[in-house]
Amino acid sequence: MDAGKLNIKQLFQKDVRYIIPTFQRPYVWEQEKQWEPLWEDVRNLAERYAEALVESDNQEAVAEEKTGTHFLGAIVLQQISTPAVEIERRDVIDGQQRMLTLQILLDAVQDVIEKEEFKRDARQLSRLVLNDEDFVEGDDIFKIWPTSGDRDAFRAAMTNGHTLEGYEDSKVVQAHEFFSLQVKEWLRTPDEEERTRKVRSLSTALIGLIEVVVIDLKTNDDAYVIFETLNARGTPLLASDLIKNYLLQTASSKGMDTDKIYENHWKDFEDKWWREDIRQGRLVRPRIDIFLNYWLVARKQEEVQSHEIFPSFRNYVEEAGSGFMDIVKDIQHVGETYRQLDSFDPYSTEGTFLYRWEIMQAGVVTPLLLQLFSANKNQLSQERKELCIKALESYLVRRMICRMTTKDYNRLFLELIPKVNKNIQIADEVIIKHLKSQTSESRLWPSNDDVEKAVLDLPLYRLLTRGRFRFVLEALEEINRTGKAEEAHTPRGSLTIEHILPQSWQDNWPITDEDNPQEYLKRVSERDRIKHTIGNLTLITNKLNPSLSNGPWAKKKQGLQDHSTLFLNKILLSKFGDSSFSEKEIKERSQELAQQVCSIWPISE
Repeated sequence: MDAGKLNIKQLFQKDVRYIIPTFQRPYVWEQEKQWEPLWEDVRNLAERYAEALVESDNQEAVAEEKTGTHFLGAIVLQQISTPAVEIERRDVIDGQQRMLTLQILLDAVQDVIEKEEFKRDARQLSRLVLNDEDFVEGDDIFKIWPTSGDRDAFRAAMTNGHTLEGYEDSKVVQAHEFFSLQVKEWLRTPDEEERTRKVRSLSTALIGLIEVVVIDLKTNDDAYVIFETLNARGTPLLASDLIKNYLLQTASSKGMDTDKIYENHWKDFEDKWWREDIRQGRLVRPRIDIFLNYWLVARKQEEVQSHEIFPSFRNYVEEAGSGFMDIVKDIQHVGETYRQLDSFDPYSTEGTFLYRWEIMQAGVVTPLLLQLFSANKNQLSQERKELCIKALESYLVRRMICRMTTKDYNRLFLELIPKVNKNIQIADEVIIKHLKSQTSESRLWPSNDDVEKAVLDLPLYRLLTRGRFRFVLEALEEINRTGKAEEAHTPRGSLTIEHILPQSWQDNWPITDEDNPQEYLKRVSERDRIKHTIGNLTLITNKLNPSLSNGPWAKKKQGLQDHSTLFLNKILLSKFGDSSFSEKEIKERSQELAQQVCSIWPISE
């Protein structure tokens, strides 16, 4: 058995055939849980490299070292005996979802940049996806080969120019389309030099800055025993276990009553709630370890990686010296605050923010939130606390809608912690001033013009996760409800996003008044783009969704009129119920909704 850390180039550059055995699961990764976090990690890595390249006067090796690498997890392979004249083969014993996603991502990027005429970078990426056609035949061209149920869709998705008709429900195809769209939008800029820099940075990030641990088993190694061992028959110690033991040992060495300290300050952390695994981006960790990570960041005012929690905590306690009990009490107090984040009225200012914050997976803001929510009313008034979280929400949502990078969030919010700590009584003024003072693209608080342009032009339905786009529509529904509405608040998380002009519009929404073939094709292209903008989207119940489906406008109008009580749909019918609904109306509605988006999430004064 060989084990080592490899970058993507080292894993995929050689001619090789990674085969996912039949007993493995089909491809099941999803946009919200895996594709979106992976793309954000890759994009942020590429953007950090681009910055480092400029700072190092285009010295690529220096820039790579400064950027660092991104660890993506472990993969277990097993060698298959093959004749010397054939390419190497490996069975994928563990990590097949990760490997398939990497191949889909690489191919999507390659396809996009080849169409953008970046031939050299496209060839480099193609070499990581396809084997040398002079040495292989048929499907052996692909470096990875999925289980039987995914093969046809995989072949279609990974072959440039191949039709995807009939495979729309395949997660392989959906992943390829997701990554392709994200790359296109990220590269979109009129500045040719900037686009070239982005392509080069993305290629470098993918090829050399993403790493995996590869365990390569010999043909005679027992793959199943090793697989079970790797997946841990026992329960490993958590960082929180190490911290608890260290605190009690330290207390004992100081002559303190450890039973009393445990009972009064740590016992509540033994509750099952704290031990539950929760998702944090691509990772799943116990809630208590995540909390302690955030607490450390807030107190040390520096980044603390998940694998550094215990040593970082130990150093912090040692440096504190006589303040040992203050630390113990602070952990308890802030822990109570963290747990109370689950108990706010869901439609209060705090509850609404926390609902959207969780969907945005903006965990990087948590240390700052713990500061704000831990302060008592004498330190920070309720009114000012609400102004703080409204400003933070506006900043995060506006940047999300404008598809702006999150790569600098760590440093941005770390900078705020000491400023807020020093002036907690006026924390709202501190936060607003700090956010409004940012001028770089990676930190800018988008203007109304920026937001309106994004809402009008971007296919947000495709670019945002369903949860993120849904809460934007929920907020629009909420702002349009009057005091006389039967229900004061919009249901959350249960409504379905519906395309008014259907995604498959050709049958029931034909373009019939265009004789010029070029103009017709232009209009088809425009429809396919604009159908995913906010002006063509609304909310409906799950029960109503199948009955509307791809039906014509007349049928949709009737269905909404008969069964929908949502104000978004009442307003839609009042404005467009007596007319057609096509490109012109979609743009008009987008403009109105864009202005409402800006009013829901204003730039604070």
